[in-house]
Amino acid sequence: MSISTNKPLSSRAAASIGLRGDTPVPGDWSRTALETTPSLTDRVLGLIWRERRISRADIARRTGLARSTVSEIVRDLLHTGLVAEVGTDRSSGGRRPIVLEFQDDAFGILGVDIGATHVAVAVTDLRGKVLAWREQLRPVRTDPEQTRALVHELCDACLAEWGRGNKRLVGIGLAVPSPVDPRHPDRISEVVLPAWRGHIGIEDLHLRYDVPVLVDNDANLGALAEGWWGAGRSVRDFTYIKVATGIGAGFILGGEIYRGSSGVAGEIGHVAIDPEGSSCVCGLRGCLVTLVGTAALIARAEELLPGYPDSVLAGKTLRIDTLERAAIEGDALAGRVVREAGEHLGIAVAGLLNLMNPEMVILGGGVTRVRELLLEPLRHVVRNRTLVTAVAATEIRISELGARAVAIGAATLVLSAALANPGLFPRTQITRTR
Repeated sequence: MSISTNKPLSSRAAASIGLRGDTPVPGDWSRTALETTPSLTDRVLGLIWRERRISRADIARRTGLARSTVSEIVRDLLHTGLVAEVGTDRSSGGRRPIVLEFQDDAFGILGVDIGATHVAVAVTDLRGKVLAWREQLRPVRTDPEQTRALVHELCDACLAEWGRGNKRLVGIGLAVPSPVDPRHPDRISEVVLPAWRGHIGIEDLHLRYDVPVLVDNDANLGALAEGWWGAGRSVRDFTYIKVATGIGAGFILGGEIYRGSSGVAGEIGHVAIDPEGSSCVCGLRGCLVTLVGTAALIARAEELLPGYPDSVLAGKTLRIDTLERAAIEGDALAGRVVREAGEHLGIAVAGLLNLMNPEMVILGGGVTRVRELLLEPLRHVVRNRTLVTAVAATEIRISELGARAVAIGAATLVLSAALANPGLFPRTQITRTR
């Protein structure tokens, strides 16, 4: 996995429970840790993280701080385990400077992806590298209690594989397939997940593992992951679209996740593509998700199947993975379903480009495994439905992180918070010099 050394994207306004330090109860993250005046320690630690290896003299030069101040801050950081001295560098005269290195493996982070039909959990280091991974199918929408139990099971399994235990865990990032209001981090949309009765249950994770839990929408966290580690790592304005059971978008604007006034920005799946189309769970008609979501693609394949008796899908129980595989292998029926999906998605993307003019659109989620079979019709529709300048300025591509993007993004949410407020690292006694 390639790593950017650019300034990380911000994740301000993520909802949280059980923060170390300023806010021990649920609250608006943007009004606590992430929007306090950055301390000198934050600045120095962030610089060491970005550069990976740097001397005290270079830190002083880059930050404008006095060398004595830098030495004091570094002395504190050395005690946390986040930074270590790893030898000397060349000297321009006088004593050779000691090189400091950020310790990516000092702590771990749990990233939890609760999708509509699966749960995935990752342990990452402090550079986004996946150290342990578990994933399992689950009817999430209709089975909240067993889903919560599965989250615990997979978290335990990942922690056991990682082998460092809770004491080296910074926190848990949780991605959910629903809008998340930062003011009410434990609430979930009863329209999207009616069986959950508006309640995620994240306090269970906080109490079980005794670490902070940060929550956000899955598409937002897919965007965050792509911005830090994937296709969008050198881009300040882009949109990540997750195409799966539901369709959601995460917006990165000026290097920050844009969530809207109450966390509902990005519900592109409920843009009306066909006003005379099928009813949607949201109460509208012809929403994008009724044409491109997993259930819609399978239903469309079943509808067309009588006209394709030679299809490899004939006589099989249709699933999205078998449909994707058949399309890749050249099956005419599967190819038609994917092509139509690309065209419908192209209409929504064209509207997005005309409205927001992002530098890049990144597509993630299961169906994107067919790659150019989806992109070619999508791009064709976009070219015919957008202003020439909007198309010329925007690259449309597939996610680099694939199926792990959302879980990695959930872990990255915690990493971003901890780098902005080092007091969130467990048992770190950091003097917040200002």
